[in-house]
Amino acid sequence: MRFQRMNPYIYIFIGVIAVSTSAIFVKLTSASSGVTAFYRMFFTVVMMLPVFLLKYVSEVKNITKRDWLFCIAAGTFLAFHFILWFESLNYTSVASSTVLVTLQPLFAFAGGFLFFKEKYSFLAILSACIAISGSVVIGWGDFRIAGPALFGDILALIACALITGYLMFGQTVRKRVSSIAYTFVVYGISAIVLFVYVWIVQEPFFVYPAKDWIYFILLAIFPNLMGHSLFNWSLKWVDTTVISMAILFEPVGAAVLAYFILGEKLVVTQILGGLVIIGGLLLFTFNEKLSVRLKTDMSINLLKKN
Repeated sequence: MRFQRMNPYIYIFIGVIAVSTSAIFVKLTSASSGVTAFYRMFFTVVMMLPVFLLKYVSEVKNITKRDWLFCIAAGTFLAFHFILWFESLNYTSVASSTVLVTLQPLFAFAGGFLFFKEKYSFLAILSACIAISGSVVIGWGDFRIAGPALFGDILALIACALITGYLMFGQTVRKRVSSIAYTFVVYGISAIVLFVYVWIVQEPFFVYPAKDWIYFILLAIFPNLMGHSLFNWSLKWVDTTVISMAILFEPVGAAVLAYFILGEKLVVTQILGGLVIIGGLLLFTFNEKLSVRLKTDMSINLLKKN
C-alpha cells in the first residue's frame, strides 16, 4: 500500500533512469553481443520464475496455438533486437544508438500503413518526417567522424524495426494473457533463441570475468525488471501517452550516464539530431493522443444521438 501511495511520476523517473543504464552496462561488458543478450534474458527469466509459478502458471494452458506462434515470433524478434542493438554499441556512441532505437513509433507507423492499411493525418506524417530527418543528421555526423559509426547507426535502426515487430506480434496476445504471464513466456522464448544463436556461432558461455557476470545481472534487474515493470505499474495512474513521452527521454539519460561513466562526449550533430528526433516523436505522440480523443468524442456523440 505504501508503494501505491507514492507519486506515479516518481516511478516513471526511476524507470527512465533504469532503462537508460542498458547501453552503459553493455558497453562495460567484455562479452559478445549475443552472450550479453542471452544472460540478460536468462537472469530475467530466473528472477521472474517464482512469481510466475506461484500466480500465473495456470494461464499457460489457455494460450492458443495461434498465440504460441505469435509469442515465438515476438521472442525471436526481441532476441535479434538485442543482438543488433548491443552490436551497434561496438561501432557508434551510446547517444546515437539509443536515440535511433527510440524511433520505434515510426516503424509502428510504417507497419500499420503497410500491413493494416491504417490512415494517418498530415500532422502524423509531418512529425514522422521530422524525426527521420533527425536520424539523418545523426548518421551524417557519425559518418563524418568515423565510417564505422554509420554502420552502428544502421544496426541500431534495424534493431528498432525488430522491436517494433516484437510489439506488433505481442499486442494481440496481451489482450488475452496477463502482462506477467506473457512477459515470462516471451522472455523465455527469447532466452532459448539467444542460447541457440550463441551455440551456433560457437561463442563461449562461461569464460568471463566476475565483473561481466555482475553486469549481466544488473541488465536483468535495472532495464528489464525495474525499468519496464515500473512503467507497467505506472499505467494504473497515468495515461499511456505519459509513458510514451517518458521513454523518449531514455537517450538523454543514457547520454548523461555515458558522459560521466564512459567519458563519451556529444558532438553537435548528435545533440541536434537527437533533439529533432525527440521533438518529432513528441509531436507524433501528441497527435496520436488527439486522434484517439477525437474518435472517442465522436463515438460518444453518436451514442447520444441514437
